[in-house]
Amino acid sequence: MKKTAIYLSILLLSIMSFGCDSIYELSDIPIAEVDELTDPDDELLELTQKTTFNYFWDFADSSSGMAKERSQSTVITIGGSGFGISCFPVAVERGWITKDEAIERMQKVLTFLEGSAKYHGAFAHWYTSSGVTVPFGTQDDGGDIVETALLFQGLLINRQYFSGDNTEENDIRDRITTLWEAVEWDWYTQGKKSITWHWSSTHGFALNHTVSGWNEALIVYVLAAASPTHSIDKETYEKGWARSGAMKNGETYYDRVLPLGETLGGPLFFAHYSFIGLDPTNLSDQYATNYFVQNRAHSLINYEYCKDNPKNYAGYSENSWGLTASDNNNGYSAHSPTNDLGVITPTAALSSFPYTPEESRQALEYFYERKNELWGEYGFYDAFSDEYGWVADGYLAIDQGPIVAMIENYRTQLLWNLFMQDQNVKDGLTKLGFTY
Repeated sequence: MKKTAIYLSILLLSIMSFGCDSIYELSDIPIAEVDELTDPDDELLELTQKTTFNYFWDFADSSSGMAKERSQSTVITIGGSGFGISCFPVAVERGWITKDEAIERMQKVLTFLEGSAKYHGAFAHWYTSSGVTVPFGTQDDGGDIVETALLFQGLLINRQYFSGDNTEENDIRDRITTLWEAVEWDWYTQGKKSITWHWSSTHGFALNHTVSGWNEALIVYVLAAASPTHSIDKETYEKGWARSGAMKNGETYYDRVLPLGETLGGPLFFAHYSFIGLDPTNLSDQYATNYFVQNRAHSLINYEYCKDNPKNYAGYSENSWGLTASDNNNGYSAHSPTNDLGVITPTAALSSFPYTPEESRQALEYFYERKNELWGEYGFYDAFSDEYGWVADGYLAIDQGPIVAMIENYRTQLLWNLFMQDQNVKDGLTKLGFTY
């Protein structure tokens, strides 16, 4: 694989322009010769990102530009689309698509979002390509505030990225802002000191599921506090998300202290979904002195558990690890050390690259060595089990997107820097008592 001088210059300039105040300094980025990429590890990262991104580009719904829930379905996913949209700047900066192509696709996406059914400004979990809500469950046929937050994480990244003073980019920023300011985050509190996951015009708050931590949904409270029009207060974060401190853990597993969360950490998407844009590197508040430490501990516990393999499943090792929500040989489950069904999900290890670069690289190389079994048109298939002789026959958007985004955050911190530059986000974090 060749890498041109122009590409190298763009990469270096983008790194320098976003600063080097994270855990990875410029000197840590592999530097290639002008004409040829000499680091095979870097080459494999690039191949993995680009091929995985094609799920959101080549396989996107043709009429809306949005991501399909899975490769075997035509239903549109809001959260998965948010992950894919987040990666548009990555694709432009790495030369996979042009900026004009990204602008055109963003315009199509925004037209879909503007015309689709909304619920006090929030979006549903699933849609048809014409913007009609597809029920996710019996009473889940309306707004989903978690999916909405995952979408807006991606949109705000793009509001920062498309910063040019021209008609097209001004228009993208204005349209994102209009959608953003219409979300009634405060409505989803029901007047209480917590945020409720779902609201339906038919069933109201019947599901009555509180968004509370520790899990994948920190981004909900950050964006709710960041809203310039429908904001929540700090007490709602403290009582609703942090459960007045009950989300703390503090126990030691495999010689790692886990600051927050459930026993052995839970599925690894907890360390990925909210951190597509939210930079944990220097992030702290009254519940965690460093969210990067939280996510690294979580990832390493997951790694050590698979390495230890207490259930003696075939195929688990220091090279083959990663438990998170994915398809499995019997359907779908949120795999974790306390829900271990003998299934390895590549996105778990690959999306943990910022936290566990050595362990994730070992997994990447091992998975790719088995590319005849595990690799397809859009990268690594969703999951596999050597124990049951099974490999998934497709892809899920919510597993694809974090691979591209989190590998990029490991390589250049691009998405972290874009998101954290947003003034609304800064205001929201400050309001909730974070330092960063």
